[in-house]
Amino acid sequence: MSYLRRPIVTEKLTKAGEMKQRQYGFIVEMDANKIQIKNEIEKTYNVKVESVRTLIIMGKTRNRSTRSRYITGHSSNYKKAFVTLASGQEIDFYKNI
Repeated sequence: MSYLRRPIVTEKLTKAGEMKQRQYGFIVEMDANKIQIKNEIEKTYNVKVESVRTLIIMGKTRNRSTRSRYITGHSSNYKKAFVTLASGQEIDFYKNI
């Protein structure tokens, strides 16, 4: 079972990956722990992971009014993992494009 859903490719994290910080972000499964995330990234990208930080993002409530009624919805919760690689390691998300 793969615990990684997709990488987070934003301007801020791209700059952190290119600079000396060597940090990358991933959206992962809610039941994944740090050890499972570390092993999955090392196996998938052939890199050495130094540390993993995780956080859970709570979904927001969305409200919209229509002519007939007021509609309330909710976006889903998800988990982020920020991975720091060992020195000299990097991940290239664009090499297969």
